[in-house]
Amino acid sequence: MKILMVNKFLYPNGGSETYIFKLGEQLQKKGNEVQYFGMEHAGRIVGNRLECYTSDMNFHAGGFGKVLYPFRIIYSGEAKRKMRRVLEDFHPDVVHLNNINFQLTPSVIYAVRAYEKRHRKHVRLVYTAHDYQWVCPNHMMRIPATGEICFACRGGDFGQCSKNRCIHDSRVKSILGTIEARYYALRKTYRMVDVIVCPSEFMKKQLDTDPLLADKTVMMHNFVEADVPREIKKGRRGTHRGSDYVLYFGRYSEEKGTETLLEACRALPEVPFVFAGTGPLEEKVNRVPNVVNKGFVTGEALHRLIAGARFSVYPSEWYENCPFSVMESQAYGTPVLASDLGGAPELVQPGRTGDLFRGGDAQDLTEHIRELWEDPGLCQEYSRNCKNINFDTVEEYCAKIVKNVYR
Repeated sequence: MKILMVNKFLYPNGGSETYIFKLGEQLQKKGNEVQYFGMEHAGRIVGNRLECYTSDMNFHAGGFGKVLYPFRIIYSGEAKRKMRRVLEDFHPDVVHLNNINFQLTPSVIYAVRAYEKRHRKHVRLVYTAHDYQWVCPNHMMRIPATGEICFACRGGDFGQCSKNRCIHDSRVKSILGTIEARYYALRKTYRMVDVIVCPSEFMKKQLDTDPLLADKTVMMHNFVEADVPREIKKGRRGTHRGSDYVLYFGRYSEEKGTETLLEACRALPEVPFVFAGTGPLEEKVNRVPNVVNKGFVTGEALHRLIAGARFSVYPSEWYENCPFSVMESQAYGTPVLASDLGGAPELVQPGRTGDLFRGGDAQDLTEHIRELWEDPGLCQEYSRNCKNINFDTVEEYCAKIVKNVYR
């Protein structure tokens, strides 16, 4: 089978990139041919035979090219033309869309369906919903100016995006986001996709509010890597060698709940915290005495940090979809204290592999951290329970998506 994986970023950038790289690698191991289409970038690590990609769009850089961005983020003629070239060369059986809006735009959907007509060949068009873009123009269901989480645009009232300046707290960007959402809703573009993979029940529920999407959604939680080194994974024995800290790993930003977690850290000076990541709130992280900032950590060093923690905290204050970090923590035998928002509660078994607290409530978070820290026996019990979790490995996930989605 030939699969074309489409994503705006073709370099390590976040959860959606982890998803396409690991899934693509596994598909190839099983004898499938996989190529990739997206933006060109100096850090690109995957590609296609033609070396054909769209030009890089950096919304934060200057230059004359940005004058054209308002037009290109709604409909990209460049993306459609270059997508057509790749299709004509590769002739895929499946096109698997991921994050496409703004940089690539849904113009690539039209490229696929036009290719079908020319060749009288059906191409299975699949979309994995890594965020809420197709029902919320700012993709987060969160108003940046106030931090309020909201459902105002569900049902097609996309004017709320402009009213609340939902995209980067900018009136102009939010108007463009509203136009983009209305344009594709009017054209019923997303109806052209065959299957929408939702990594959480919460995501599925949001997309199902659009009658054009409701009969296309399937829920499949993300996968975790199975190759956890025995010397690292502590859940096997339930021991806690070196478990003298509480861990947060991820982006240091407001929507990730970093401010709320730091408030809890300051209220618990006797508890040592380790943070691993980067982001706009890094200076605030560095100012809290009982927080050790490890910076951006990857690979085995991150795995050892996760496995060495008594428990990890996932304090996100927006409706996260299916966060890899919550799954990875438990896979390494480390219980998770997560906020009760979005898809994260689907991954934690409260009272068995971790607990939940009210998202955005610093006092409730503080109390939960204190209770877990002062009861190491409970943490060990949670750790032992983590070895019984049943998240799909990438091999299991790949088999399911080939059998149930790609065919």
